[in-house]
Amino acid sequence: MTHILAIDQGTTSSRAILFDAAFRVVATAQEEFRQIYPAPGWVEHDPSDLWATVAGTARGAIEKAGVDARTIAAIGVTNQRETTLIWDRATGTPIHNAIVWQDRRTAATCDALAAAGHAAMITARTGLLLDPYFSATKVKWLLDNVDGARARAARGELAFGTVDTFLIWKLTGGRTHATDATNAARTMLYDIGSGQWDAEICGLLDIPMALLPEVRDCAAEYGVTRADLFGREIPILGVAGDQQAATVGQACFSPGMMKSTYGTGCFALLNTGADRVPSTNRLLTTIAYQLNGTPTYALEGSIFIAGAVVQWLRDGLKIIREAKETQPLAELADEAQGVVLVPAFTGLGAPYWRPDCRGAIYGLTRNSGPAELARAALESVGYQTRDLLEAMKSDWGAAADGVLRVDGGMTQSDWAMQFLSDILGAPVDRPVVTETTALGAAYLAGLQAGIYPDPAAFQKTWALERRFTPLMDPERRAAKYARWGRAVAATMAV
Repeated sequence: MTHILAIDQGTTSSRAILFDAAFRVVATAQEEFRQIYPAPGWVEHDPSDLWATVAGTARGAIEKAGVDARTIAAIGVTNQRETTLIWDRATGTPIHNAIVWQDRRTAATCDALAAAGHAAMITARTGLLLDPYFSATKVKWLLDNVDGARARAARGELAFGTVDTFLIWKLTGGRTHATDATNAARTMLYDIGSGQWDAEICGLLDIPMALLPEVRDCAAEYGVTRADLFGREIPILGVAGDQQAATVGQACFSPGMMKSTYGTGCFALLNTGADRVPSTNRLLTTIAYQLNGTPTYALEGSIFIAGAVVQWLRDGLKIIREAKETQPLAELADEAQGVVLVPAFTGLGAPYWRPDCRGAIYGLTRNSGPAELARAALESVGYQTRDLLEAMKSDWGAAADGVLRVDGGMTQSDWAMQFLSDILGAPVDRPVVTETTALGAAYLAGLQAGIYPDPAAFQKTWALERRFTPLMDPERRAAKYARWGRAVAATMAV
């Protein structure tokens, strides 16, 4: 057995990547699926789309590779985090569409919990801010709004899970109801210090604990797939939320190492080792990964809109047909116009946490056009990343290593990565394998299967494709970042 199959279920598409024993990509399959917007600020996925695209791409990657399923030692699963599903334990049928991490429908519930004085306790135990972003209030909404759901949950008839848990349930034919510590840590129901579901928080939200999955290590036994899916049973041996999987794939195993992933959103993690560092800058304290029962912690900053701003240029404004057209457009832009885009389409994430904000564009002139909007869109990702890293440096206290490792689809743009380095005033390292989310899931499964080395040896295999170093004049950098700060302040004031 010389291959590992990584399932990477994301916010807008599902992918499957087959890796060999040397961490090389053998074959990839990817499929986008429908986004559902039932009301302003609401975002849903059809669970059948999640499952169909995962099963289809997994089979597709195996077929493309031309390998026998008997050569696959294990499956690793990584997933969009916080997205919430509840299903019938007997039939596996979801009771409602999945409520996506971007969804803001439970803002009033969060406000009520805060007004009742529960925010500090929730943050102290979970490391998270009281926000609709996380799974807990989504679970409450489903139990409150789907007919009969609360009574059925009380009888033990229903199961809750984030996307990893739902996929494991489907892959194993309902034999495994489990999640890993990194996904559990994103539900706002899990005490990251004790490593247990928190009964008091569940009680506040009237969530029966019988709904909740078992929590396991990132590299652990999660059962085997149904034999009919791939022609044989394949063990599932690795699970991590997408940003934690990317942290593993970037080999950020040492305290002080930082990575930032650019997908639909942008998520930066700083490894803080055994130290659970509380944030005074509205960052999240979370679990980076958990091996052999021992969690490694991280500070995390989340940007809701990164790659999604390029999708908006394509699908909303229709000024590009493909994402790769953004770079040449940005290069043509008249920088003197100083157009600034604050892409708060679903609110502002860290370090602001303003779910009520909406997007805004500043500095438009009669000559502003697609090029200026494209440049402003790409620059917005760099500005937001700097916001996160400034907050991390303040919270961490100890010296971060000063280099940001990047991955995800947007890192293919040299222009965007150079601007990122310029606005940070720091080196930005792009690895040979930029799809590190899938690599991290594969590594965890391969580690458990015994065909991949320990973390120290894996760290030595990380390979640099290109380092971007700052070229921007410090005064210009300061002026541009100050302009961004004024734009954000104005957006929050509306």
